[in-house]
Amino acid sequence: MKKILLLCLLVSGLACNKSGEDGRTRLVFWHSFVPSTLPALEELITDYQKENPGVIIEAQYVPTGDALIQKLITSIQSKTAPDMSWIHSDFLDKLVEAKAIYPVSYFRNGENKLTDEELKDIFPPLLEAAKWKDTLYALPMEGTVLSLLYNKDAFRKAGLNPDHPPADWNELYQYATKLTFDKNKDGKTDQYGFYIPVFPASGQLSIWMVLQWSPFLWQAGGREINDNQDKVTFNENAGVQALNLWRDIYSQLGLKNFSLSHDMGFLSQSVAMVMDGPWNLPLYRKIKDFDWAVAPLPKGPAKSATYFAGEHVAIFRQSKNPQEAWKFLKYIIRPDVQAKFSMNSGYLPVRQAALELKQYQEFLQKDAPMRSFVDQISMGQARAKIDHYRVEINQSIAASVEKTILGNGDAKKNLDEAAKISNNYLSRK
Repeated sequence: MKKILLLCLLVSGLACNKSGEDGRTRLVFWHSFVPSTLPALEELITDYQKENPGVIIEAQYVPTGDALIQKLITSIQSKTAPDMSWIHSDFLDKLVEAKAIYPVSYFRNGENKLTDEELKDIFPPLLEAAKWKDTLYALPMEGTVLSLLYNKDAFRKAGLNPDHPPADWNELYQYATKLTFDKNKDGKTDQYGFYIPVFPASGQLSIWMVLQWSPFLWQAGGREINDNQDKVTFNENAGVQALNLWRDIYSQLGLKNFSLSHDMGFLSQSVAMVMDGPWNLPLYRKIKDFDWAVAPLPKGPAKSATYFAGEHVAIFRQSKNPQEAWKFLKYIIRPDVQAKFSMNSGYLPVRQAALELKQYQEFLQKDAPMRSFVDQISMGQARAKIDHYRVEINQSIAASVEKTILGNGDAKKNLDEAAKISNNYLSRK
């Protein structure tokens, strides 16, 4: 038994999903949850194993982004894929075309049925993101919206109303400027008003940059691609407006000299406003030395908008126990399980029924930050469906954002270049 477990640990990516010497089934689950979420994940798995003593879930962390998809592709080729994995919807096309994962229809009418009522109870943007060409290939494990976190004490010190976060782009620019200053007059900025996330387009965080820029595109009335998926539209006027806003704030605040991550900057009071999702709430709830709150993203020229997204779990065809893996997925989306995982992790539930549970409603009454995130579900929208070359298009957008902001360049020119590259990819379909 010890030799089997040791082998699982030593051989990276090995799907040790056969029954062990004790007769229990082992299921390997790859994920990319942030450290603050791990206690909630461990409790979820422990609870499942108590209900199902014949199963052991072996959760293994893999860095998110390109690292995860590359590791998955390598494991598929070497026939060492996990039983199931946490995946980003942008990677669905590559996994489906590799015939690596099961469609949900394979399991829907088996012993652990998934009824139409259960499917309808899952928030539509999360369900749509788990589809490729209208076929469902995964189930959402958690949800998230992007919101504005702000330091209320910093607002007070700057003469701003702590109960009035920036309502629109103009106020965002004004507040960001007013909240940026040199406290000790040594010629160096000690507090930045707002964090603009700019990362190398070729790096693992480029998708995080694009995810945060997308709501600004929507707020200006734009979209990523047309309905036929044969031409991108992010380079139209709305995209230019959104990118110019980011560039202007970044330049005005001198953010090139800011080196902390957004969360560490917020915790250290080096930045007064950041964009973040609810997954970091376990970290922020530990704040004791200043007053803070969560608010919607500021409204753009056209509308208010944020994304409502999440990560999904897919079952791999190489699994020796796919039905056991499906049983675990069904457990994850159970309303009571979703409610508990949300309360512990900070992520949003994926089902309306979880929000309506008495214990969850009582929790929201006591937790104002989480209540604010939940309230924003109604204004959240799914990212546009792009069946082919989503990852490559993401990278072209990221390159235009990086080039425009770090080089203080022409937003229209850089977005047009990104659109040309993206449309070339789309022409290959």
